[in-house]
Amino acid sequence: MNRQFDKTMLSRRTVDEITGGRRMRRNRKADWTRRLVQENTLSVNDLIWPIFLIPGHNRREQIEAMPGVDRMTADLAVREVEKAAKLGITAIATFPNIANDMRDQTGSNILQADNLINQATRMIKAQVPEIGVITDVALDPFTSHGHDGILRDGIIVNDETVAQLAEAAVLQADAGADIIAPSDMMDGRIGAIREALDAHGHQDVGIMSYATKFASSFYGPYREAIGTQGLLKGDKRTYYIDPGNTDEAVREAALDVEEGADMLMVKPGMPYLDIIWRLKEAFGMPTFAYQVSGEYSMIKAAAQNGWIDGERAMMESLLSFKRAGCDGILTYFAPEAAQILNRS
Repeated sequence: MNRQFDKTMLSRRTVDEITGGRRMRRNRKADWTRRLVQENTLSVNDLIWPIFLIPGHNRREQIEAMPGVDRMTADLAVREVEKAAKLGITAIATFPNIANDMRDQTGSNILQADNLINQATRMIKAQVPEIGVITDVALDPFTSHGHDGILRDGIIVNDETVAQLAEAAVLQADAGADIIAPSDMMDGRIGAIREALDAHGHQDVGIMSYATKFASSFYGPYREAIGTQGLLKGDKRTYYIDPGNTDEAVREAALDVEEGADMLMVKPGMPYLDIIWRLKEAFGMPTFAYQVSGEYSMIKAAAQNGWIDGERAMMESLLSFKRAGCDGILTYFAPEAAQILNRS
């Protein structure tokens, strides 16, 4: 015998029975309700803008592997930083690209008080004092071999490198750096830098430790940006963390916390959201991510080819860091994202 069913009632009754009357879509029905219950939000205050510096005056170079990103001389950088400050961006992080004849086995140019990075810091702090300046003491922009430390007989020597990093950190603080962010991954460098800064009257200069920097394939465009892509000899896996290791990453961060780090950073960003979460849960400290060049370039390239909505992908990627526990993000998208956030 054929029966006639009220399919509408059956569907409604079945869903209500399954969910117990709880319907998650109620909170998603309108823009205002979605905003009301949103758990994580992104603001301009979360953005740190990495910029690339070159010697000279009134000169700009496009970075082929990073669409929309240029290397700039310090005078042009000051103008761009002024714009960033007006957008509400909290801080900038500087990375130099110096001439090859100024690079050597030990990266000695980093110990020059008037080198490119310190010149730029002085100019930026003099003209845009309200924005934070974050500097890196890793040696890779200064070495002839592209490594983050001093190379001796094919080995990156830890302790000699640490002594040089501490000396460079003092010079960068003397120039006006607000935060030293060592990305080299040498053992003991956070404690040595803290002691050196304190001994030279820089107790107020913070340390943002690249606590967990992984041996990643996502750094390629950055190496073009600082001019080291053809220089690297040997393997950075002897001091960067294996991408498969999470417990080791937590131990690395714990050592940096013990040595006096004020903030922790995870690099790269999106492939390591689980690490961000673990560090935030473990230490409850200000935690940052570096959305590295490869992450940026993938989104830009896909957007340029029409494969994704670049603006939405950019904002979604940045929000993912907040969801994972980040207090801030170093990203080349900072000016573009800030403009969007200021419109909303």
